[in-house]
Amino acid sequence: MSKNYLTPDGYKILKKEIQTLLKEERPKVVQAVSEAAAMGDRSENAEYIYGKRRLREIDRRIWVLQKRLEVVEIIDPATVRTDKVSFGLWVSVENEEGEISTYQIVGQDEIDTAKNRITFSSPLGRALLGKSIDDTFEFKRPAGTQELCIVDIKNSQ
Repeated sequence: MSKNYLTPDGYKILKKEIQTLLKEERPKVVQAVSEAAAMGDRSENAEYIYGKRRLREIDRRIWVLQKRLEVVEIIDPATVRTDKVSFGLWVSVENEEGEISTYQIVGQDEIDTAKNRITFSSPLGRALLGKSIDDTFEFKRPAGTQELCIVDIKNSQ
């Protein structure tokens, strides 16, 4: 498995998800499955069948998260130089119409488009990496090619 890059916030989110699954979700489902099993015939018991399926989903998610955390490398944006776009940094770009958009370059497990957090391996993330302020580049998107210019690079928003 390749290295899994995360910001400290992303690491905390994954750890919290594991804890929630282990301490809250899984015990509830185990209890529900136990109660459903006590009702008798399990082969036609929808609550039992659904509960067992949900338990497998929870266990699978816990396993995946634990494997991701085994190969994690945490990169704190506060320690990253801002002369070039790199992991964890906030990047502001201006398009041809003069509109400015700001994105944070994050790991696969931290993507949140509503908060403008994009992964370093996305097309835009790859296009931004290594660029400096005032660098202009073309970005290919489904709606066509767009010219973008880096206007700011910061450690925090």
